[in-house]
Amino acid sequence: MNASETKTVKGKTAKELNVKPVFLESGIEVNPVYTEADINESVIKNEMPGEYPFTRGIHPTMYRNKPFTIRQYAGFASPEETNERFQFLIKNGQSGLNVAFDLPTQCGLDSDDPRAFGEVGRVGMSIDTLADFEIAFKNIDLDKITVSLTINGTAIILIAMYVAMAEKAGYDISKLRGTAQNDILKEFIGRGTWIFPVDKSVKLVVDTIEYCAKHVPKYSPVSVCGYHIRESGANPIQEMAYAFCIAKAYTDGALERGITIDDFASRLSFNFDIYGNLFEQIAKFRGGRRLWAKIIREEYHAQQDSSCWLRMIAGGGGGGLTKEQPENNIVRSAYYALISALSGTQTMALCSYDEAYTIPTEHSAEISLRTMQIMIHEMGICDTVDPLGGSYYVEALTDKFEEEIKKEMKTVEKWDGIVNAVASGKIQESVSKQAYQREMGMQTGKVPKVGVNIFTREEESKDVEFHPYDPKGADIQIAKLNKIKAERNGDKVKACLAVVKQDAIDNKNLMPSIIAAVKEYCTVGEIVTAMKDVYGEFKEPIFFK
Repeated sequence: MNASETKTVKGKTAKELNVKPVFLESGIEVNPVYTEADINESVIKNEMPGEYPFTRGIHPTMYRNKPFTIRQYAGFASPEETNERFQFLIKNGQSGLNVAFDLPTQCGLDSDDPRAFGEVGRVGMSIDTLADFEIAFKNIDLDKITVSLTINGTAIILIAMYVAMAEKAGYDISKLRGTAQNDILKEFIGRGTWIFPVDKSVKLVVDTIEYCAKHVPKYSPVSVCGYHIRESGANPIQEMAYAFCIAKAYTDGALERGITIDDFASRLSFNFDIYGNLFEQIAKFRGGRRLWAKIIREEYHAQQDSSCWLRMIAGGGGGGLTKEQPENNIVRSAYYALISALSGTQTMALCSYDEAYTIPTEHSAEISLRTMQIMIHEMGICDTVDPLGGSYYVEALTDKFEEEIKKEMKTVEKWDGIVNAVASGKIQESVSKQAYQREMGMQTGKVPKVGVNIFTREEESKDVEFHPYDPKGADIQIAKLNKIKAERNGDKVKACLAVVKQDAIDNKNLMPSIIAAVKEYCTVGEIVTAMKDVYGEFKEPIFFK
């Protein structure tokens, strides 16, 4: 483009230039050309990585010092098989573990519960008692390998098991690191593995925050999960806005317990989704990181910089992958990894190419692992901090995302806050409508998807390989559970469960009594039942129009 062409284009809209308008999924229109007139030059000149408000990253040198943690999602069938997969991933260079649990564990059912039939070990690791945790993490050094537990409805129990397991193995829990997803509000919006009513569910999350702040200060008891909100239909602006509203709800609950903001805010973390437009995704993280820092500093008056950090795990979103032409997902995932790194993530978990339709095989998991390793060691992605910083387009879009996320958060405030908006179903209704509209867009071709509605080949239709489910594995898990029940001290089990129930009645923090219960090998289902007797269960609001 020569000088005269630049003057012709500068400052003009798509309509004025007679070119097709482009809108991002977030509804933001993209200008044909961006110039210095579109950005705040004083901000760009003055903001540095590692300095408030951390637009360019939370650490001064970011990946030059240490690359992001690679933490692939893994866990299936029995604790024994999951331990084998963990060992495989660690041997091949993975630096952290991200654990998947089966639906019975997520929903508070033991493997021998009739309602768990056909689901034991199907989509994740089955956990009934502390013994299963001890098997799953056998010969794994928890001082060197940090563990993320992807669990929500029963998170307080599994965090208790992790702490109890570490204590039993001789670790100093005051130095224990790791993360639990433990974001129950997004479960009501997205995945649906809730158990208790909304207010009681939030109370349990705050219990874990309070306990960890006092006893396990290096552990991150909550990873606020915009990921599943996005996967359920939210656009990128809503993903960030709803996640921040949720994080504020947990923060408010912790402050009401008398904990100061700097005692726990640095241990809050976030889990975000990546699929769609490359620049839109990068800008949502840069704008979101800046906004979160301002929220914690200006609204909550945090003194420590680390309290203001948006610490996140961000990798490929399953919603971006396809069953059709699944090998294309290898390419998609490589782009998602690039987005994540350019966005300044702390941890990356990259979806495998077959994850759209099955539990990843060792082969597909290794391809994802190698994708990230190639990016770190061959592509120069770790050489300099925030390489897109100063781009007219990226900086203008970053500013726009900060502004739009803030607007969406104010909409939630008009709904009486995130807890009420979830309890009433308003958030779920909004997200579900958008999921329907996006699906219709895919079916009509309005939303292009390579291999699905464009560049398709009829003759390419072929069977895909599903992860085999072995029902005998459930029988083995149940037999193991029965053996534990027969060998444990029945009187101590009853006494521990009675304390959990009484603490729930008395509105006490349940972490101490649950830790005591899991140490006596009380089951997940038994502890949940004791809590249900007091709290009851959530009934999802249904709208008829």
